[in-house]
Amino acid sequence: MARPSTTSTAARAMPATRRSALPGRLSPGMACDTAFRIIARRHLDAVLAQHDGTCRGDPDALHQIRIALTHLRTAIRFFSRMVDDARRPEIWTELKWLNGQLGMVRDLDVAIERVVAETGDELSVIAELRHWDEKRAESHRLLARALQSARYRRLVEQTSGWIESGPWSTRRSKEAIRLRRTSLADHAMAQLTAWEKTLLKKARKLRKLDVEKRHKLRLLNKRMTYSVESLEDLFADESLTKQKSILKQLRKAQKSLGQLNDDARGQTLAASLNEIVPEAGIRFLDRKREKKLLRAASKAYRKLDKAKPFRSSDLAPNSEPED
Repeated sequence: MARPSTTSTAARAMPATRRSALPGRLSPGMACDTAFRIIARRHLDAVLAQHDGTCRGDPDALHQIRIALTHLRTAIRFFSRMVDDARRPEIWTELKWLNGQLGMVRDLDVAIERVVAETGDELSVIAELRHWDEKRAESHRLLARALQSARYRRLVEQTSGWIESGPWSTRRSKEAIRLRRTSLADHAMAQLTAWEKTLLKKARKLRKLDVEKRHKLRLLNKRMTYSVESLEDLFADESLTKQKSILKQLRKAQKSLGQLNDDARGQTLAASLNEIVPEAGIRFLDRKREKKLLRAASKAYRKLDKAKPFRSSDLAPNSEPED
């Protein structure tokens, strides 16, 4: 599919904030404030690139805009201590609002795909799909309205301005200056190590987790995955194999946990159709499928646990701090 144009609605949503010139790639010795701006810009731009397609109802554009938004929110978490200023809570709240608007339609897309994939052309199924489609159409109308709203435009403008020159970037305390000047390599290794330790600790109890705790594990897995992806520029050639191997296991676990979460969301959405389509949620209750997905995720985490964690030596040369 051709990438949606960014010259119309999305272009009008672009803020007037003046952007400073930044390197095109990340490097290990880069200061964290520069690295954050590079990463956050990339993902905010990716959100804007999918704006028009999402407004038109393109499911792929919707999926991509959600990925870009999650990448952006992950970047803010990754540098949370550095960017924790008075404006951050408001920025976070608005990004969470946007994610919620996108999530409802995306959940319906996934549920509809499941219905189509697991059924034939029975008249009862065709009737059920009509109700699902009506629900999806109404949710998309609300989403399109949100994406064309003044609130969305303010979100883009304020987020862009905050990335470039929020209060976090000018605080003069010794700790604030230290955090901004810390090399990306040092911060990345510390953050990835901490997240990986937490992820694996929780993953060992995977089979005992309820739906809500499993959902939180999935979010932590996604956070780890997206951070490693965003830092791809840092890895030396000989370390790319290791990075790809770790990403492979993270993605396998993410896929299984994502499908389990889709099933749980499908049950919730189907419950709203029960009066019209009795027992619509039954197809989302499959214990055999659940056990298979849990088994696959557990296997991926065992392999990840055996892998050597990232070390500073995995990064490309040139770890001197940069201005």
